[in-house]
Amino acid sequence: MIIAGLIICLDQLTKYIALDKLVGSESLPLIKNIFHLTLVKNSGIAFGLFPNGTIIFIIFSFLAAGIILGILLKKKIPEILPDTALALILGGAAGNLIDRLRWGYVVDFFDFRIWPVFNIADSAISVGVVLLSFYILKKR
Repeated sequence: MIIAGLIICLDQLTKYIALDKLVGSESLPLIKNIFHLTLVKNSGIAFGLFPNGTIIFIIFSFLAAGIILGILLKKKIPEILPDTALALILGGAAGNLIDRLRWGYVVDFFDFRIWPVFNIADSAISVGVVLLSFYILKKR
């Protein structure tokens, strides 16, 4: 649960800074042509897919967060890998859910130029899914 809380805090802090410092769709190169900070107001899901589905994504995020929270709270014996993976996914889902409830879109700003613009919550979800997949495949 601490990991999920840290992800939410870090995600919201970095989004606050991005909204405060970046204007419009301004792109600030940190490493020219490799890594930029670019403000994107994403009304879709990952990679901007399914734009304008905010209400559906809010419902799905609440359900996913509730299920993950239930799993984590019911567990009698902690397991580091799956619990960490679920906490990362929970923190990321909650971070993006806060954006959708607050603004109606998700704030993205990390821009590696070869990949769609993303944020810390997106990264946490992606890492969590990879770790959970690894754990599931390892258990077979």
